[in-house]
Amino acid sequence: MARILITGGSSYLGQHLVPLASMIHEISYTFFQNDPLQSRSGFKLDVRDNTAISNLVSTLNPDVVIHTAGSNRVADMWNVIVEGTTHVTKAVERNGARLIHISSDVIFNGQEAPYDESARPKPLHQYGRAKAEAERIAGAYDNHVIVRTSLIYGLQLMDRGTAWMAQTLKAGQPVKLFTDQRRNPVWAETLSWACLELATNEYRGILNVAGRQELSRAEFGLRMLDWWQIEKRETLSLGQSDRDRWPVNCTMDLRMAENVLSTPLPGVDEVLSKSGNFKNTGVDGSLTERL
Repeated sequence: MARILITGGSSYLGQHLVPLASMIHEISYTFFQNDPLQSRSGFKLDVRDNTAISNLVSTLNPDVVIHTAGSNRVADMWNVIVEGTTHVTKAVERNGARLIHISSDVIFNGQEAPYDESARPKPLHQYGRAKAEAERIAGAYDNHVIVRTSLIYGLQLMDRGTAWMAQTLKAGQPVKLFTDQRRNPVWAETLSWACLELATNEYRGILNVAGRQELSRAEFGLRMLDWWQIEKRETLSLGQSDRDRWPVNCTMDLRMAENVLSTPLPGVDEVLSKSGNFKNTGVDGSLTERL
């Protein structure tokens, strides 16, 4: 059993990761404003507050910090991601803990896929630039793993992208799904178990962790709408994206992860095909074991 601190426990990934981690380890987590997990192990924290982070890490003295906190929505996105990673990394280094840092496939320009762990970031937009800079900061600390991942989805808790689609379609407003953007969507439980495995093994450096199935954003979006039984689609359309603003093909080479991890990396269709009897059963890891 390890002492693990998870930043961003109220994030989409955090809401899956914290319950799974609590089954095995001694867990603490942070949240920014609201704590959907409502646990005594939660601590309100703004990652932009260097003193607060330093004090919390010093008090809890974790063996591992899994840094998931960040945002692509707030006006202060750059500081949340970059300053937050700076503060977390410094605190981890002072305490000698292991750092698992969650990054993204949108650090790339989408022109040189598939991307392996040696690929250098070439971001097209501000969020990608912030995540690339955060990688640089976390990577300067020796005992780290940078987990590059893709679109995160779940089957008991609707992901935010699907929730946005559902709300917008319900309101009769247009939703366009891109047919030319390709990704490796990852089941939140897969990513959670992979992070917990990395927390206690010897691997250091960058690791691509995602689902092995490549899908376009349109293919993935339609699968999620089907799973969540969103039937109102009169304002839904398919088409190509603005390639100057968004990376097109961010698919990743997963061979390293398949060698390093015992956690399986199922694709979306594999997860969905084996999930019919598990809908609304809660996040308990049972399906991961079966996959």
